[in-house]
Amino acid sequence: MTSAASKNRSTSSNIVNQYLISGPRCNSCVAKVEAAIAPLPNVSSVNFNLPQLTLTVTGPIADTEIFRAIEALDYSATKIHSVAEAESEKALQQHEQYLRHRNRGLAALALGLPLMAYGIIFDMSISHSQQQLGWGLVGLLTLAVLTLCGGHFFSSARSQFRQLSFGMDSLVAVGTGSAWLYSAVIVIAPAAFPPAARHVYFEAAAMIIGLINIGQALELKAKGATSQALKKLIGFQVKQAIVITSDGEQLTAFENINIGDLVRLRSGDKVAVDGIIHEGGGHVDESMLTGEPIPNYKAAGDSIFAGTLNTDGNIVYRASRVGRDTALARIIELVKSAQGSKLPIGKLADKIASVFVPVIFFIALISAVAWYAFGPEPTILYMLITAVTVLIIACPCALGLATPMSIMAGIGLAAEKGILIREGEALQKAASIDTVVLDKTGTITIGGPRLVDTVTVDGYNKSEVLAIAAALETGSSHPVAQALINAYQGRPLKAQQYVYYAGLGVQAELDGKRYLLGNLKLLSQQRIAQSTLFNNGEKLQQQGKTVIYLANHEAVLALFSFEDSLKTEATVIIRRLQQHGVTVIMASGDNSATCANVADKVGIEQYHGDFSPDDKQQLIGQLQAQGHRVAMVGDGINDAPALAQADVGYAIGDGTDIAIEAGDITLMGNSLTGILDATVISKATLRNIKQNLFGAFIYNIVGIPIAAGVLYPSLGLLLNPVVAGVAMSLSSITVVLNANRLRGLKIRH
Repeated sequence: MTSAASKNRSTSSNIVNQYLISGPRCNSCVAKVEAAIAPLPNVSSVNFNLPQLTLTVTGPIADTEIFRAIEALDYSATKIHSVAEAESEKALQQHEQYLRHRNRGLAALALGLPLMAYGIIFDMSISHSQQQLGWGLVGLLTLAVLTLCGGHFFSSARSQFRQLSFGMDSLVAVGTGSAWLYSAVIVIAPAAFPPAARHVYFEAAAMIIGLINIGQALELKAKGATSQALKKLIGFQVKQAIVITSDGEQLTAFENINIGDLVRLRSGDKVAVDGIIHEGGGHVDESMLTGEPIPNYKAAGDSIFAGTLNTDGNIVYRASRVGRDTALARIIELVKSAQGSKLPIGKLADKIASVFVPVIFFIALISAVAWYAFGPEPTILYMLITAVTVLIIACPCALGLATPMSIMAGIGLAAEKGILIREGEALQKAASIDTVVLDKTGTITIGGPRLVDTVTVDGYNKSEVLAIAAALETGSSHPVAQALINAYQGRPLKAQQYVYYAGLGVQAELDGKRYLLGNLKLLSQQRIAQSTLFNNGEKLQQQGKTVIYLANHEAVLALFSFEDSLKTEATVIIRRLQQHGVTVIMASGDNSATCANVADKVGIEQYHGDFSPDDKQQLIGQLQAQGHRVAMVGDGINDAPALAQADVGYAIGDGTDIAIEAGDITLMGNSLTGILDATVISKATLRNIKQNLFGAFIYNIVGIPIAAGVLYPSLGLLLNPVVAGVAMSLSSITVVLNANRLRGLKIRH
């Protein structure tokens, strides 16, 4: 009994459920969500993935308890039943939130911009009753903006205040609320203030609400792009497959396929679930897993994987892994997990805000108490002016611009250099990379087979045998066939009586003569005599090249060898990276002999061949565990998990869409030079961000003590709220101008 009970408890404690959370926007939300779920009964572990907005809870807890705890935080939760469903729901929610923030921002700016323009031309002070009435109406309009367009900031700030945690929402609420409240008091009782202190700040409140909303809308737009990798991977999942049952063949949804089921795979079909071929055979394009362009021939006993494509032949396979256990499903989970492990670049601003807001409140309170206790008459007036001026000068507009403005400038400069940066955080991390892992195919090499050797027997020349081979391959879509056809530039010949030998080659007649084109197995099967060319072919294969033979009915006439050639700049760029102190490693799904040959040519000492997508991802993880900051450069779907796991993922521009979506940086020009350029830009951008953060606070650092009245006893100087507003504006202008300096950066390696 005890053993059984223990087993049941162990099983129930391993129950894992996932929920899509709507509402959280910053790092402080992560701790808040996890702190709300962790104490619940039966919860053994909890993890909130902010980039994916997914909450993972381990333990036998009811969904209703999770929903109740999340709703108490003013968020909402939806249970996830599948990755595809979660991505669809998340995309819908993000689009709806994007529209809300965009519309709120435009509505707020519709009021703020005219008010700002008015303030540049005219005085915004109140000196008589007509101005009092006019600004009173403006105050009501601004209150509507704060309520309808900025209500979520105040709601979030209220929640943060209750939990004694402060973030950007707190700053927005304090800044805009103080500006409006001070202005409203001026409108109601202007005579209670000195003439110089009767300036209203309704335009500041409206502009801040508008700009922050627009910024959040753009952030949501960018977040939506991060999920495209998962969407494209999910798109490789086959919806239905032909399952062979005792009642005949039936079209069955892939989620209903069970282990052991026999599945028919026709030519041109994608594999629905992982399996082992039961009968038949054909060429299977596994480039979405291995990154290698040449389809592999699969026969009885061979394994095939979900998402790969049967290019020819009729196959029946027995399902061996289904659902979340397939190779494709694991890749999806790896990408999802690795993407969620990255830290947001805005964490620095959040940390500053969490300290800055309590400090501002403390200074405002101390200055108010000091003026009330020791200030001249009227003490209440001076107390109010100093406290509100301190709060106004702490407005977060420049702080909100400091990081995104630098990122925008850096990304713009990179785009001019042919480097597409999808996420600002990549700029931060690229500066400290010390290890680069390169895929081989499509990254170091051009990504497709090219005819490099043609060896003939006496009596035949190269152009003659190439013409025959091209004629035999006419109509074939195999990459090697296409390489032969592309290499032949003469007038095409017409062959007849084609006979295809699956996994071996082709036979056809040309001018009444029979020819064979294929591998050694085909020649042996057709009893073609041994040839001295076989020794040449064996040596070429040892160099990692693909070799096929041309023969007539009695003897071998020629051999053709193919290889995936190096990119012209590969050796130079790898050497430059090594000179910059960067360790370069190659990891490929291709065979070890080919990898060794390529590594030797480009000067890479560490290389790995026959690597699966899991192997690449694990290699990145191991290097990171050793303290290295790792960049991954690749172009295939097989590179997607490693690209997402790496500190920075560089995707080659002409690679698959999924590699581009999973990577942080895309080298649009298909050149490895972009790695060096991106590093220079990232370092310059980081410096610019720090300068902007300094610029965002320098006016506050100087102005806040003056606003509190530290110079009044000695110089009789008290900072006017108008000056506080000017300082706030100048800090924003400083940030924008400094960020634009990045556009003139000169890149030198």
